[in-house]
Amino acid sequence: MSTPEEMGIDTTRRNTVPRPLSDNERARLDEFIDSIHYSTRYVDGSYNDSEFEYRHVQLPKAMLKAIPSEYHDKSKGTLKLLWEEEWRAMGITQSLGWEHYEVHEPEPHILLFKRPLNYQPPQ
Repeated sequence: MSTPEEMGIDTTRRNTVPRPLSDNERARLDEFIDSIHYSTRYVDGSYNDSEFEYRHVQLPKAMLKAIPSEYHDKSKGTLKLLWEEEWRAMGITQSLGWEHYEVHEPEPHILLFKRPLNYQPPQ
């Protein structure tokens, strides 16, 4: 299994440790869960990338206001790169192995994920 660093993920853009959501914070996000959009998986041909597959997750724009401020990168006006525990707690559901590696800055409600091609979860 690849580490975030081996996948080229700038871990300094994350919280130092995963920041759990309180029950109240989670409840505020619940109303948006059914409106989260998941792209299909794709290989990024523009980078001639033979190591990773990608997908993006589009959050409802209104959901950004309900996400705790500790998840936001105020210098960029986007979310921070989220730990798996954080994005799953927000209601994002996808199979194992995905790492949040970037936020599409022009559209901060779009989160970019990648994982190694042919990923096999640990047994």
